[in-house]
Amino acid sequence: MAADILSKASDFNTNDLKLKGFKVYKVESGVNAVPTYNRRDFYKICLNTGKNVIQYADRGIETEGSILFFGNPHIPYSWEIVSSSYSGYACVFTEDFLKTHAPTESLQQSPLFKIGGTPIFYLDETQRSFLTTIFEKMLSEQGNEYVFKDELIRNYINLMIHEALKMQPSANFFTPKNGSSRLTSLFLELLERQFPIENPGQSLRLKTALDFANGLSVHVNHLNRSVKEITGKPTTTHISERVVNEAKALLRHTDWSISEIAYALGFEYPTYFNNYFKRITGTVPKSLRMQNV
Repeated sequence: MAADILSKASDFNTNDLKLKGFKVYKVESGVNAVPTYNRRDFYKICLNTGKNVIQYADRGIETEGSILFFGNPHIPYSWEIVSSSYSGYACVFTEDFLKTHAPTESLQQSPLFKIGGTPIFYLDETQRSFLTTIFEKMLSEQGNEYVFKDELIRNYINLMIHEALKMQPSANFFTPKNGSSRLTSLFLELLERQFPIENPGQSLRLKTALDFANGLSVHVNHLNRSVKEITGKPTTTHISERVVNEAKALLRHTDWSISEIAYALGFEYPTYFNNYFKRITGTVPKSLRMQNV
């Protein structure tokens, strides 16, 4: 029987999470153990054995077997377990809890937490057993009074992150090596910093290549050359792709009107948004939303 593990969490106190910054728990058949959160507030790591359908941003992903899942606080997702028997663990933690332990550059650049990255890792039995041990250790530490408990749990979280990073091919990592690379990295960071859109009254501040160039104190031609050299795509393509990805997420995961979404994404009129969305995706926003009804 299908079970939506994001629908209920009556035994989970989010205020307690915000106070302590962390919580770990088991996920078992018949238990609604993975609550839904505001997508900005919490990171999630889930170890699951079963059959699932995960809606991640604008993608639908079907999984079977043992997986490790990383939930980015900037990307909305939903998770449905479709097998009658499943088991695993989950932990959620605030961004501040993770940042207390300064990450290395490789973690900041990791595909785990990038838009368009891969949040799901299939595990063999050895990997599943090792990660199960880590979750069990966190469960054990969660209730004790060890004075350095938070630091110890952060180390366990970072150990799981590194285990996932080892599963990623090295080609997925990007290390700036010259001026163009550094500028491109700054542009992509500034672009991403505008998201997610949290409420209909919020509107994008930087919408054009010139806006970003001014924000980075460089000439727009220099920005465009650097971004194209490093990524192979124009600055405007990066901006439009990110805006459209956010539009898809808002259409799928909110009840905002299309006019509200258009305004939040920086469009003065809904017709401008409709034409923009159709030009890039081949369909209109209303059609995409109707697919999820």
